[in-house]
Amino acid sequence: MMSSVSPFLLQPMRFSADTKQIQSPQPEKLALIIDKSRSIKQLSKIHGFLIRHGLESHPILNFKLQRSYSSLGYIKHSVALFNGTPDPNVYFYTALIQGHVINGLYKQALHFYVQMLVEGIEPNAFTMSTILKACTSEALRALHGHAHKFGFESDVYVRTVLVDLYAKGRDLVSARKLFDTMLEKSLVLYTAMVTGYVKNGDVDEARVLFDGMKDRDVVSWNVIIDGYAQHGRPNEALILFRQMLKAGQKPSEATMVAVLSACGQLGALESGQWIHSYLGYNSSSTARVGTALIDMYSKCGSLDDARKVFDAIKSKDVVAYNAMIGGYAVHGFSRDALNLFEEMIEVGLDPTDITFISILSACAHAGLVSEGRELFNAMKDVYGVEPKVEHYSCMVNLLGRAGHLEEAYELVWGRSFDSDPVMWGTLLAACRLHRNVALGEKIVDFLHDRGLANSGTYVLLSNMYATAGNWSGVARMRAMMKQSGVPKEPGCSSIEVNNRVHEFRAGEMKHPNMEEIYEMLEQMNRWLKAYGYVSQTEAALHDIEDAEKERSLEVHSEKLALAFGLVSTKPGTTIKIVKNLRVCPDCHAVIKLMSKITRRKIIMRDRNRFHHCANGSCSCGDYCSYHRL
Repeated sequence: MMSSVSPFLLQPMRFSADTKQIQSPQPEKLALIIDKSRSIKQLSKIHGFLIRHGLESHPILNFKLQRSYSSLGYIKHSVALFNGTPDPNVYFYTALIQGHVINGLYKQALHFYVQMLVEGIEPNAFTMSTILKACTSEALRALHGHAHKFGFESDVYVRTVLVDLYAKGRDLVSARKLFDTMLEKSLVLYTAMVTGYVKNGDVDEARVLFDGMKDRDVVSWNVIIDGYAQHGRPNEALILFRQMLKAGQKPSEATMVAVLSACGQLGALESGQWIHSYLGYNSSSTARVGTALIDMYSKCGSLDDARKVFDAIKSKDVVAYNAMIGGYAVHGFSRDALNLFEEMIEVGLDPTDITFISILSACAHAGLVSEGRELFNAMKDVYGVEPKVEHYSCMVNLLGRAGHLEEAYELVWGRSFDSDPVMWGTLLAACRLHRNVALGEKIVDFLHDRGLANSGTYVLLSNMYATAGNWSGVARMRAMMKQSGVPKEPGCSSIEVNNRVHEFRAGEMKHPNMEEIYEMLEQMNRWLKAYGYVSQTEAALHDIEDAEKERSLEVHSEKLALAFGLVSTKPGTTIKIVKNLRVCPDCHAVIKLMSKITRRKIIMRDRNRFHHCANGSCSCGDYCSYHRL
């Protein structure tokens, strides 16, 4: 039975230069012309020509038309041709199934696969590897059984797809079993297995496999580098990137985005600048790389460079705006963030949920309560963005910092996401800021009873007790941490000097420059005392004498990093420090004063934001929970 054909297909055909030479319909030449067609207009004219010359049922030309229509996204045309094909064989079915798969129509692809089996047509290896890509995790084992039944389980392409699908479905045991039993392992197979481990968070096992690969291409390098970057191991990502360059492998755009992310996590500005120069400074004009550069420069404390990159992007999308707004927010330039938000709306871009997280955070850092409330209410009513738990957390942060603790509590209590520990941790930090121990105890008990408490939960309440001199409360919190098996994350500060990142923990003694560092610490103490500075011993959260508290504060990781920066960089240069936790109030006060004493700008990035200290003042305006004890 002939399929119905659009009248457009029956229009007279104007031959291209290639077809003018055909004196009479020649299937071989027509097949070549079909393969070369790159538009629906060309293909439709060829189809019309075939109909006029009675070649619409020619098996090879029919097959190629079906495949070409599918590749151009006109899957309905392929189906119409297929339905008019008498006795379609496995090749016709496979082409139709592949057409649906490449167009994301997986349910329909499975339908035609079942129809093929019902008609008694057995799949070939290509059919099998294609239909596997369309299956859900529930159907995977059934189709794996089909591959075994029809003898294709050992086919390298089929097995590679099976490994990839099992890994994506988090069934690494089945994936590894198939992988290990293959005698010849291709580059694609190795990459699929490495990707599976990375996506499931097992970067160490992924690295073992990666190191065992005889051949590597840019895709396999990208997988492992991005794996380290995405799982909080940026140093290893940068080391691998350097190894990639030494191996002579040219990085792709995806590689550069991953390593820029790693630089941003480390605050490694010099490394990020080198990568930017490697890319070529005009490369920032593309949205994806430009956005990665904005994020990197913002996290490395160079907001001016971030803005230069933003301005250089030719076609700015909402992701680029989000990155720049987020950069302004984390640096405390809230008005700039709000102005950029307004600009984004004016140019016709619709804000996303990420946009509102950044802009509400900007309001929270500056205490812009009325602006924050207005934006939060406009999310759904004006812009059609449904607030998520992250947006409620931002509002809790905004209201809590400003002292509206009860309003913040009522905003989130009893909601469907009231079990989110991050949101409650934010409110708990606000309780510490305003010394509301009663509400803090209520929140900790709530989280503890639900098994949602983490190290930060206990530490925050412990800090409140310590500030109030309630050492029995501190001991109780530590006992609860120990009983719950919750480890306390150790504080760590890092500083980049000459393209190398140096890390310090409190009381660090293993750094090769420790003698110089401790000599500078002594000098810093003399300078601070000359300015009349008195240590904020309430920041030392132990029941010990004040003299001991002072000594413990002197060797905090932030101060060690600062001392190293002072002895290892030229006078007058900016010092940038990255802290994995919140900077303590004493360290914040010391760094502010040291910026005045040394006449240097000192930039500190902690878990929440940046602090730009210059001439004794900080960009945060001391509007931080840990600076107003």
